Amino acid sequence: MKKLSIIGLLSLALACSDGAKTDKWASVGENRVIETGELAAIYSKAFVMPRYGYWFEMRVIGLLEHGAIVNAGDSIIQLDPTEIKKYIIDKENELATQQAAEQKLSVDLENRISDLEARVRSETAAFNLKKIEMESSRFESARLKKIKDLEFKQAGIMLEKEKKKLEMCKIVNDNDLKIQQIRIRRIQNDLNNACNILPALTLRTPVSGIFQIVRNHRTGTLVKIGDNIYSGNRLALVPELKNMKVNTCINETDFLKIELGQDVSVRLDAMPKVVFDGKVAYIGKLCHLQDNKSRQKVFDVEVNITRSDERLKPGMTVSCEFLTRK
Repeated sequence: MKKLSIIGLLSLALACSDGAKTDKWASVGENRVIETGELAAIYSKAFVMPRYGYWFEMRVIGLLEHGAIVNAGDSIIQLDPTEIKKYIIDKENELATQQAAEQKLSVDLENRISDLEARVRSETAAFNLKKIEMESSRFESARLKKIKDLEFKQAGIMLEKEKKKLEMCKIVNDNDLKIQQIRIRRIQNDLNNACNILPALTLRTPVSGIFQIVRNHRTGTLVKIGDNIYSGNRLALVPELKNMKVNTCINETDFLKIELGQDVSVRLDAMPKVVFDGKVAYIGKLCHLQDNKSRQKVFDVEVNITRSDERLKPGMTVSCEFLTRK
């Protein structure tokens, strides 16, 4: 009998060690409310397919194994860059073409200005000649003087016309050049944006945890390599395991027996003898049916586990014991 007692004490000591402890309320004659729940991470990073410029749909070509342990900075999903690389090549060719067109346009505009400047010089010389002829005709007959005066005025009109053509041509040329430069900048911006997308096609996790693939909403199966995913659809989750919580509920008849910050004893169904400390972190404000097949009404409750433990994994079933004094 003494040997059995010693073995029992040793077993109890081992159960009290290893990061958890036996039920601290075992010897307290207080009321308890016991509910089942499910473990979840307090902080979880969801990966949603972003919109990459003009691309609303991307193909998955690389995917980490479901349930793999990841550290912050690890790559978890690789998207297909083929279409974007083709787009970059097309834009590079288009950019080279438009840059060559800009050089040609610049030369054409210079030639056009040179021609108009030559015509202005020619009309200026004609104007000066008619001015001299008009001044020389002051001793001629009135009829000849009238003719020379009209020719002088006509030369002045032609000169002003060519000058206006030159001014208008400079304005039009500047606008044409600006339009071409805007076209080039737009292509350059599109090219730069596409090049910046390529590194973003490798999705990396900012937190450490367990990589969880979500279901493809079109097929109903887990997202896999080869799937085409539209922007806005979820790809995966990475729950952070350092801080865990329990999603549970409390019967409406026990609602007034619990409060925020209240101690809770949490037990894993897989290890019912090990107790993890928790505190009530959230109590729902609305009462609802527990499920479609039940008439029992409950309030949602969240219980935060106060200490991290590697044995606690998302999705595990637990029981929560709420210590009450009412």
